[in-house]
Amino acid sequence: MDDNRLSSNHQDNVKRLGQSLGFGRAFDIDTRDLVIHDRRLTFFYAAFLIDTNQIGSIISGLLNFNEDSLLPNAKFIHQVINNLSANNVTLEKTLSGCSKAVLNGFLVILVEESLEALVIDTRKYPGRNIGEPDNERVVRGSRDGMTETLSINLALIRRRIKTGDLCTILYRIGSLSKTDVVLVYLKSKVNPKVLATIEKRLEEVDVTELSMSDKALEELIIEHPFSPFPLVRYTERPDTVAAHLYQGMFALLVDTSPSAILGPVSVFDHMTHAEEYRQNPLSGTYLRLLRYVGILLSFLLMPLWFSIIEYKEFFPAFFQPLLVYDSSRFVVFLQIVLAEVGIELLRMASIHTPNSLSTSMGLIAGILIGEIAISVGLFTEVIVLLGAISAIGSYITPSYELSLANKIVKLLLLLVIFFFELPGLLIGLGLIFLYLARLKSFGQPYLYPLLPFKGKELLKYLVRVPYRQNKQ
Repeated sequence: MDDNRLSSNHQDNVKRLGQSLGFGRAFDIDTRDLVIHDRRLTFFYAAFLIDTNQIGSIISGLLNFNEDSLLPNAKFIHQVINNLSANNVTLEKTLSGCSKAVLNGFLVILVEESLEALVIDTRKYPGRNIGEPDNERVVRGSRDGMTETLSINLALIRRRIKTGDLCTILYRIGSLSKTDVVLVYLKSKVNPKVLATIEKRLEEVDVTELSMSDKALEELIIEHPFSPFPLVRYTERPDTVAAHLYQGMFALLVDTSPSAILGPVSVFDHMTHAEEYRQNPLSGTYLRLLRYVGILLSFLLMPLWFSIIEYKEFFPAFFQPLLVYDSSRFVVFLQIVLAEVGIELLRMASIHTPNSLSTSMGLIAGILIGEIAISVGLFTEVIVLLGAISAIGSYITPSYELSLANKIVKLLLLLVIFFFELPGLLIGLGLIFLYLARLKSFGQPYLYPLLPFKGKELLKYLVRVPYRQNKQ
C-alpha cells in the first residue's frame, strides 16, 4: 500500500498525520475527537490560522447528527458532509494533502473506517486592517491598500475587475515554506508569450523557502538578478494593479507581502504615479513632466555640476557663484561622495527611527550636517544645496527601487567624471543608455516605447492623455 494514502485504520491515520504535522512538538497544532454513531472523528487544525466560530458551528452540527438523519445505502462520510454547517468541503485521500491543508489553515477531519478525509475551509489569517499605503499616497483617490493577507489582496483586485476574463492561478513555492503565490492576469489583454514565460519560470522555481517573500521570488524569476535597475514594479495600491492588468501586464501576489509584483515593465512605468490620473489631463501632464525633471535631477544634477566647474569662463555671470570652487578635483570629489553618503545614511536612519523621535532626528541632522559641516569647511553651500535638490528628486521618484538605481548611476557617473572630466559625463551616459537599450523585462525592451520607437505610445507616457482618447 502507498504510504502516502490514508488507510482504513483510523488510529494509524491519526498517528501518521500527527507525526507529519509535528504534533506534540508544535503547540499550535491541535486535535479534537468526536464520536458520532459509534464512529470516531478526529479533528486536526492549526489553532492560530482558523476561525474558531466556524469550528464551533461545525461541532454543533455534528453533535445534532441523529439517527433519523441517516440515509440508506449512503457512505458514512457523505452522511457527515450532509450534516456539516460549512461550505467548501472537499475530500482528500493522501496524507501529504491533509498535512498541507492543515498548515494552510484548513480543518481536516479523519473519519473512522474511511479512506478519505474531510477538508473544510475555516481559514482566518491574522493581519492588519486595510489602510492607505504609506509609500503611494494620493490627494484624491481610494484609500485602500494591500495587506499581508493574500485573500484580502485578491479580493481588492476582484472588486475592481468584475469579469470572468480575470484569471488567478495558485502556485505553492518552497518545499518547506509552501508559500502561496497567485498569478493574476486578464486573459484577453496579456501577451501569450509573456504569460508562457512567467508560467514556465514559476513552475521551474525550486527552493526550500521564500524567506523574503516577494523580493526572493523576484530574484528567482527575472533575467538579470544583478541589474541595479528594477525589472518589475512593486505597488501596494489595488487600483494601480487593476490599471496595469488592463494594460496587459501580469501581477504576482505573494502571501505575507503587502505588495504586488507587476511585469513586464519599462523604465517609464516606474516613473508614473496614480496621482497623475486623479487630476485633469492638463494638471496631470504638469505633475508628470515636473516629476520627470525631478527624477533627471536626482542622478544628473551633481555629476553635471562636477563636470563643468572647470569651465566656468564659458558661463554667464549670474551662473558664476555656483561654479566658484578653489579646492582640487580630488577634494571636490571627496566632498560630493561624503555628502551623498551622508544623505543616504540619514534616509536609512529615518526608516528605522520611531515616529516619536523622527522630529528630533531631523533637527539634529539639520544642525549637525547643514550648519556645523558648512561652518567647519567640510562642505560648501553649493554642494549641500545640490545634494538637497538631488535628494528631493529621488524622493519624488514613484518607484523606490528606481530611486536606488539612480543613486548608483550617480555615483558611477561621478567616478567616471573624476577621471575624464566633461568627456567622462558623455561616456558614462552613453554606456548607461546602451546598457538600458539591451535590458529586457520578460522579453519586453526596458526602454519601450523609446526603443523600439513608438511615437503614440511614448506620447502617452509624456502627456497625461484624456481617458476617452487613451481608450481609442
